[in-house]
Amino acid sequence: MIDFVLIVIILGIAAAIVFYLYREKKRGVTCVGCPYAKACAKKKAGGCNCGSNGKKTK
Repeated sequence: MIDFVLIVIILGIAAAIVFYLYREKKRGVTCVGCPYAKACAKKKAGGCNCGSNGKKTK
């Protein structure tokens, strides 16, 4: 029974992550993990030149 509960919890977390990524991509965010994604200068070009110092992150 405990195994079943753990599997359900892990699947729920995975589903929440996938839903979050789907929702953010639908909003047009290109770099989901980047805090500067919405202010990115190359956002429309498909690239992401994010970073606090203005240099492209790797």
